[in-house]
Amino acid sequence: MSQRRIVVTGLGLLSPVGNTVVESWDAICNGRSGIDLITEFDTSQLATKIAGEIRNFDVTDFMPGKDARRCDKFMHYGLAAAQEAMSEAGLLDGNNGIDPERVGFALAAGIGGISTIETTMLTYRDRGARRVSPFYIPGSIVNMIGGFLSIRFGFKGPNIAVVSACATASHNIGLAARMIKYGDAEVMVAGGAEYATTPTAMAGFVTAKAMSTRNDDPAAASRPWDRDRDGFVLSNGAGVVVVEELEHAKQRGAAIYAEIAGFGMSGDAHHMTAPPADGEGASRCMNIAMRDAGINPDEVDYINAHGTSTPQGDRAESDAIKTSFGEHAARLAISSTKSMTGHLLGAAGGAEAIFCMLAMRDGIAPPTINLDHPSEDCDLDFVPNSAREMPIKIAMSNSFGFGGTNGTLIFKQFQH
Repeated sequence: MSQRRIVVTGLGLLSPVGNTVVESWDAICNGRSGIDLITEFDTSQLATKIAGEIRNFDVTDFMPGKDARRCDKFMHYGLAAAQEAMSEAGLLDGNNGIDPERVGFALAAGIGGISTIETTMLTYRDRGARRVSPFYIPGSIVNMIGGFLSIRFGFKGPNIAVVSACATASHNIGLAARMIKYGDAEVMVAGGAEYATTPTAMAGFVTAKAMSTRNDDPAAASRPWDRDRDGFVLSNGAGVVVVEELEHAKQRGAAIYAEIAGFGMSGDAHHMTAPPADGEGASRCMNIAMRDAGINPDEVDYINAHGTSTPQGDRAESDAIKTSFGEHAARLAISSTKSMTGHLLGAAGGAEAIFCMLAMRDGIAPPTINLDHPSEDCDLDFVPNSAREMPIKIAMSNSFGFGGTNGTLIFKQFQH
């Protein structure tokens, strides 16, 4: 593979704590939670009644209303975040001199159009097959975020959608970087989106006893590594970045947030939903990413952990970090921004990659809020409750998904 260096030149984010990158980062730095009672449907049958919803969002700011009615909300969110990232990177400027055949997309969702599937099934049952929309399939499949963007803006490069549960966005970003290294494109718009706070999705997670039932105190429900954690909080949103070959970015004068230095993937080969107790697959994934980046463990300053607030997952990740980093694990700053955003599933890795790059830019390690009583078996420095000013030159982002799929990204502070 060529040694083309890969950088990030645009960020786009829609999350429960803010509808832009700036809004979301301000909330993260100040430890504000975006979790609240669900407003979009009746939760009376569910033990969990809280989630991280997107609020005050108007999709017609990003696409015509007629088109919006033909596609699932996860696409709305992905299109919004992608356009923020593309605009910031200068991809939407008319005279940017970019070859449209060298710009592609790697965007997907972990679950996809489950809301559209639910409502279409009810239509079929109550009104018959003739009333099913002809846009049902294209309006719900996971690759259509990139499809819409390609059609709208005329970019004709690779257009893929890698689906790997909660590792979706991280895998899309990492594989987009590799596609550029192989010379398949100069620019890739990459990440993930999700709209999963729907009745059947919530019911499925509830019956699996995976989610928090702290309904009386939503803001305190997501509490990674805390002894009183009782499950994750489901959330919606999108995290998208513009990934670009370094010389291409420099030639057009693009702002550079960070360099993508390393990417790792692994499989647990263990269980459908639970990690191995010692986090062996996660540890291998981090090791692969560090080897890809050509760095030693003691060079990493900060980890944005997967940290979902589940008893098994948090402990396994903590043990995996100890295995991969040895004595340096105690010196790492580690936080879970899911304590504020909840778990965005297929979009989580995109949002958390953005938080890593902003942490490096501003010299701020985000906090893990609600960490009042750390578990005895989770005894690392998880930056409890308040953000910390510190220099961060190398940051790692972890994403682990159902089926035992793991993804790790390593970002390095770019030096001009």
